[in-house]
Amino acid sequence: MLKHQPSKLLIGLSLLMVTLQASAAKLAIVIDDFGYRTKEDNQILALPTPITIAILPDSPHGKQVATKAYQQGREIIIHMPMKPLSKQPLEKNTLAPSMSAEEVDRIIKRAIGQVPYATGMNNHMGSEMTSSLSGMRNVMGSLSQSNFFFLDSVTIGNTQAANAAKEFGVPVVRRNIFLDNHQSEEETRIQLNKAVAYARKNGSAIAIGHPHPSTVRALQKYLPQLPADIELVAVSALLNGHETPKQDKPLKMQPEQPKPLPKDPPVMPKDKHPQLIHVGTCEFELSENQTVKLSGIQFLMSVVESLYQDKTLQPLLLNSKKPLFSQQKP
Repeated sequence: MLKHQPSKLLIGLSLLMVTLQASAAKLAIVIDDFGYRTKEDNQILALPTPITIAILPDSPHGKQVATKAYQQGREIIIHMPMKPLSKQPLEKNTLAPSMSAEEVDRIIKRAIGQVPYATGMNNHMGSEMTSSLSGMRNVMGSLSQSNFFFLDSVTIGNTQAANAAKEFGVPVVRRNIFLDNHQSEEETRIQLNKAVAYARKNGSAIAIGHPHPSTVRALQKYLPQLPADIELVAVSALLNGHETPKQDKPLKMQPEQPKPLPKDPPVMPKDKHPQLIHVGTCEFELSENQTVKLSGIQFLMSVVESLYQDKTLQPLLLNSKKPLFSQQKP
């Protein structure tokens, strides 16, 4: 029979916590439009460091914010202005499908110089640009030279970002939830709940918000109460093995001109081949002063068995002394 020792039980509980953490759903939150609102930007930087920030390259405080975020160990990406289908004022050096590959490359390299420590890029607006395969080929050709990844904000359903990225070997992920199409604290809280539900169902989720005062307040209240089965991660943590299905129908939600959100988030299929996680081995002492190594489920079964056989706990259990599990030979 296995000896019941507090240290061994502590090891068992620790292993169980590690196992639960490894299986936790992952949630990445990206805040766009950094570099203009000093107060709100600093409030976001006071939130947990896994939150990724996206800085507009020509913003007045972009370099200062990037330096502060880098010192925190926070992930930084470039929030690259791209031409939308709608008619509205554009940021300086907005990428357009009509531009040559050389011009796109020049503007992107300039943006990289303006946002130090950036490792990726996402699109600011851009429904016309991201729906152009030739335009996005120019973007991905430039990003491949800088080893950047690309986060598709999905401002239009027929985005060509992933198709172009595949041609140039650029890692790409895509947004699943918008947090603040409608600027209210309650709306952002509802969208955060949707992001959590989406992550639980699909293993991960990417949510994009903006440094609006209402968004800041919602994040300040929500994140300290984030459910234990949800792990907050930087967006780049979802690059490896993160596949996104093709949309059967164009997405109707476009943040360039806010519209009512769909009732339910898009559904992604579960991974067909879950990744196995090695949790190592732990040692137990036997009554005959022998040592045996157990791993994985055998270890957990042994912990439960030792508890079941504990004489101090037996009065609380059923009268049956039959082992819960068949004894495993080392």
